[in-house]
Amino acid sequence: MATERKKLLLRLDPAVYDALARWAGDELRSANAQIEFLLRRALADAGRLPSGVGKMRGPGRPTRATARDKQQPENPETPEAREEE
Repeated sequence: MATERKKLLLRLDPAVYDALARWAGDELRSANAQIEFLLRRALADAGRLPSGVGKMRGPGRPTRATARDKQQPENPETPEAREEE
């Protein structure tokens, strides 16, 4: 069960935001995801990232196969399962 994410109002210098948005685009993230990525990295580097924090999803859009795999239960009748028999 996912926990509700916190909402935060953040005021940035426009030039800082533009640089952040370009960096985020280069890494296929939204500006929001880039901020969270950087904050997590800074917390980890400082030894302050709580142990119960979940992992972030990787950059870019999820593939169709990933989304489909999450929705369908594993089928024991796959070719791989038959090869193991």
